[in-house]
Amino acid sequence: MFSVVAAAEGGGGSFAPLLLIVLLFGVMYFMMIRPQQKRRREAQSMQSTLGPGDEIVTIGGLHATVVEVGDDVVTVEIYPGVNARYARPAIARVVKQESAVAEEPVAEETVAEESVVPVDDEPIQSPVVETRKSKD
Repeated sequence: MFSVVAAAEGGGGSFAPLLLIVLLFGVMYFMMIRPQQKRRREAQSMQSTLGPGDEIVTIGGLHATVVEVGDDVVTVEIYPGVNARYARPAIARVVKQESAVAEEPVAEETVAEESVVPVDDEPIQSPVVETRKSKD
């Protein structure tokens, strides 16, 4: 009698471990796999938009300026007259893009400068206070 009741109670709980495994894979996908894919896509798009004049940083920390871009190799200028070739995946980030859209010139507004007139011929004192220590 007890074995029949135990078998009936145990059969209904078989979906809980399966649900836990599916939930675990779902969490791993959204927490690990998806962000890594996004970073890889961003790195590939950054590396594909490289052009001459861009200032870059390599994965080794070397700062350089792009001189020439090939299919899988980028030639950079480390120091004036010193060029080096790097694989595209070795470029970690672009510091400054030369080929970016030029900023539109902003029209400067002329602002009338206020003239400060001393009252009762008192000299105007600067709000800056010098706080250097003497070497005495």
